[in-house]
Amino acid sequence: MTYRMPPEWAPHERTWMAWPGPNPTFTDDEELAGARTAWASVARAVRRFEPVTVVHGPGHAESARQLLGPDIELVERELDDAWMRDIGPTFVKDEQGRLAAVDWVFNGWGGQDWARWEHDSKIARRVADLAGVPVLGSPLVNEGGALHVDGEGTVLLTDTVQLGVGRNPGWTRAQVEAEVHARLGTTKAIWLPRGLAGDYGTYGTQGHVDIVAAFARPGVVVAHVQPDPAHPDHEVTKEIIGLLASRTDARGRRLEVVEVPAPTVLEADGHWADYSYINHYLCNGGVVLCGFDDPRDELAAGIFRRLFPRRTVTLIDARTIFAGGGGVHCVTQQQPRATVG
Repeated sequence: MTYRMPPEWAPHERTWMAWPGPNPTFTDDEELAGARTAWASVARAVRRFEPVTVVHGPGHAESARQLLGPDIELVERELDDAWMRDIGPTFVKDEQGRLAAVDWVFNGWGGQDWARWEHDSKIARRVADLAGVPVLGSPLVNEGGALHVDGEGTVLLTDTVQLGVGRNPGWTRAQVEAEVHARLGTTKAIWLPRGLAGDYGTYGTQGHVDIVAAFARPGVVVAHVQPDPAHPDHEVTKEIIGLLASRTDARGRRLEVVEVPAPTVLEADGHWADYSYINHYLCNGGVVLCGFDDPRDELAAGIFRRLFPRRTVTLIDARTIFAGGGGVHCVTQQQPRATVG
């Protein structure tokens, strides 16, 4: 049986999210309350375009319902954290259009000291069960934010994630590619050497691709660019953009790279900011875009409006989400629409 991961712009059945609960990411009541408000703003924005199901831990239904409102489905399952992109399944489809769910091994973004994953390592299977689809297990330690596909055979990966010693020690690039291709139906991997500087901090993922580059359509990639030479990502993004522009995809097309400038702010909470508009989410008829109350918010929104003229672009203040280690894309996970028959 051959499976293929549809691109994010393909029609969705729904979006899955997880509700923040007390954990090392949200260290006190104020941070937890702020996170819940931010997650809820994303959920409500997505709900304008498609159904949303939010998984919450025991005892957190009331807080979720108060902030999410009546139009978002809630289900209770044990959770450790709230990054559904990474802990949830990667949905794929077979030749008949039937859904299945890839369950990567999740180990807290490479076994980081602060992370907990007793429950999160099981969420992919629990979401698949709720969705009523079979599970395809994988021995690869991986997360949904660590890959991006064009739907025509090409996948973006990062050396410091899939080949990181905390995730897959001893795996070769060829072995990683073989496993990824087998699960996603891809045939060509484009590897980025690393992620943004801020993504290697305390709550960083060690280089997730979905904050750096993403397909907008086959042959076209949006890429983060840091215009300010004072920021270490100035050189990082220059290298990555040059690499992407020199690559061809699985169909032999040279990639067109659309540069999206970083927000003007360089530091956040005493560290290099990794604020990025690339960490957006495509839903049915919409683009939910990270905002930072920054002069470049509208510049980024304009770029995405030109890329997706038939979709409504909605800016969501993502600074609180980034403080926890991610963005809008990181807290969402699409379930593609089945096309059986």
